[in-house]
Amino acid sequence: MQTAIGTGKYERLLARCEGLAPVPTAVAHPCEASALEGAVEAAQRGLITPLLVGPAARIADVAESSAIDLSKFEIVDAPHSHGAAAKAVELVKQGKAEILMKGSLHTDELMSAIVSREGGLRTGRRISHVFIMDVPTYHKVLIVTDAAINIAPTLEDKVDICQNAIDLAISLGLARPKVAILAAVETVTSKMPATLDAAALCKMAERGQITGGLLDGPLAFDNAISSQAAETKGIKSAVAGDPDILLAPDLEAGNILAKQLTFLANADSAGMVLGAKVPVILTSRADSVRSRIASCAVAKLVAYARRAKP
Repeated sequence: MQTAIGTGKYERLLARCEGLAPVPTAVAHPCEASALEGAVEAAQRGLITPLLVGPAARIADVAESSAIDLSKFEIVDAPHSHGAAAKAVELVKQGKAEILMKGSLHTDELMSAIVSREGGLRTGRRISHVFIMDVPTYHKVLIVTDAAINIAPTLEDKVDICQNAIDLAISLGLARPKVAILAAVETVTSKMPATLDAAALCKMAERGQITGGLLDGPLAFDNAISSQAAETKGIKSAVAGDPDILLAPDLEAGNILAKQLTFLANADSAGMVLGAKVPVILTSRADSVRSRIASCAVAKLVAYARRAKP
């Protein structure tokens, strides 16, 4: 992943974390240098207190070969990646960790442990994913959802996806996050189901079925992101040109959008899974250090918000 020029957006998130004690975090299977370095650097910045869950000997070998000092950190032995995911989830359920962080295991291994009906971390909400993006050409942090978990979300799924993102944005300090519900056009038509979902979501927000945010849609991407484009098309909207959240019609659209912003606009993106009992940090070996640290900062703010309002 490309590294964006520092714009100060992620740095403002880090500033909000100052003065807050680090949060216990179960790091599942940090058995590659990038995963281990990410957890250790976040700890050095006072964001998390990592519990390193995985094969103890292998973690020690990675630390030695990469000159990483683990003397201050606890290692919780688990035999393999599946076992590490299950043990990390167990630590959360036992109250020993308030954040779950992906190490070098596959995402589906970690998600399988999270959504397990027997010992997982399900809540009444549908689980969803957000990219918290620092786009150099945009004036504030931009949240894109869902680009990684829900392939073809129903209207009811989108209610939870939207509410998860709104709650996250509020945790980051926004009083009333603005949500642009994306489609290919800005008019409602039965020929394009995404526009019907967008209209329904706006009405549901009016009726209190979605709370805390200001919703508008359907909005084509240009109208959502540019007040001038919206004005040209005669769209009067308090969201157009200033959204905090972009709600994609489906996973493919969200994933393409997020990757376009990364590779064409030099955006950094922090990944987070929401809707579980604790925030889940999803990092990639391709993530920049700045993105990994931002992911931990966001998770820390969410964890503190949950302490205040479970």
